[in-house]
Amino acid sequence: MLQAGSCRGLTNGSRTRRICRAATIGIAAIRHREASLAEGDSISTGSSGPRVLSRGTHQAGVRLYNERLVLSIIRRRGSVAKADIARATGLSPQTISIITNNLTRDGLLLKGAPSRGRVGQPLVPYSLNPDGAYAFGLKIGRRSAELVLLDLIGTVRARLHQPYDIADPRFILSFLEKNIGVLSRPLSPAQRERIAGVGIAAPFEMWNWQQETGAPPETVERWRETDIKAEAERKTPLPVYYYNDATSACAAELMLGNPEHRMDFLHVFIGTFIGGGVVLNGSLFPGRSGYAGALGPMPFPVVNGKGGFGYHQMLRHVSILSLAERVSASGGDPHGLWQNRDDWSAFGVPLDAWIDEVATGLALTVVSATSVIDFEAVIIDGGFPSVVREDIVARTRRAMDRFDRQGLVPTDIVAGTIGPSAPAIGGACLPLLANFAQDREVLFKETL
Repeated sequence: MLQAGSCRGLTNGSRTRRICRAATIGIAAIRHREASLAEGDSISTGSSGPRVLSRGTHQAGVRLYNERLVLSIIRRRGSVAKADIARATGLSPQTISIITNNLTRDGLLLKGAPSRGRVGQPLVPYSLNPDGAYAFGLKIGRRSAELVLLDLIGTVRARLHQPYDIADPRFILSFLEKNIGVLSRPLSPAQRERIAGVGIAAPFEMWNWQQETGAPPETVERWRETDIKAEAERKTPLPVYYYNDATSACAAELMLGNPEHRMDFLHVFIGTFIGGGVVLNGSLFPGRSGYAGALGPMPFPVVNGKGGFGYHQMLRHVSILSLAERVSASGGDPHGLWQNRDDWSAFGVPLDAWIDEVATGLALTVVSATSVIDFEAVIIDGGFPSVVREDIVARTRRAMDRFDRQGLVPTDIVAGTIGPSAPAIGGACLPLLANFAQDREVLFKETL
């Protein structure tokens, strides 16, 4: 369940802004969720204010759950007729008709052309309206920042990428404040009112990585003293959501990728460091403190100076930073690793050796993770070209043959679908997930 910032929703004066609002409700209401819409609830439109159901908060909570359920099904399937939505949800055609009509009126769904040429009534498909909502995503990286504007179907409408040598919170907050206006300028005033928020994807505890990133002490101290979420809220009137960067990359794969619709997977993202995210039962699982899938500290076996074995943290070997060290040691310039994310062919021998080391580390990660949870798949992505990603996946599969996996359920090792911008896109997904995604816990939240 996503625990995010203030879920104030949209401000277009329609019921759309209340999609993110929940009401306290008992478990018994779930059994009667269909009856609450199909047997006596009426919709009234007052002369001022949004439409409301004539009954109380129990029905409001059930309605919210059902609306999110319908939106989630349509997002997953792309274009769906009412009859198919009814079959998928178990709700009656009458209830689905009410929900789809409301969501269409609120600008979240588009009604397609009837499908003719078959017996019976023509089927009318419904799809998400790309202009139904927008969100900003800010990735704060150790070597670059990225800001994207995403629409409701996950299309990146605008993007800015800013490399740097040292991440400084003052520069990044200024980058956010200035460029929110730049990226939203092409939107109409009505479209701007449909911006659901800003999602920030950043490594936790940036101040702990001084040795690895080479940040000066004063910059490290600024990170320690700066509350990025609170400062971002001062820079924009939009709701701000804050999550770990690797967890956000996982959110992007869950919401916009995952073509096989896997319900349980470990998502690995290799950026400056390595990180991960966990999806269980089709939902993002950040863990008790937001660190679920923190793969960087996992042990990586090394040979010590005396010929024995020791252990480093995984991030010292499975990270773009470790590749940068290899490139520098060979006399190359590692800046291109962050400046050109589409072509790494110039890095030759250091890159090839690094991919071998990464595959070894990831195979160990897969065996360790699937010993705890029987994931359907481990999905590998990162801040590198797609050809590098495919090579890493292929070599990781081969490296798995070195392990005795008796007693483990087989798991698929597959390439991610989002790419280098996954943390930023995942950041933008956070407001959309918080406002529009299926969420069983919405039935038990307090009214905001």
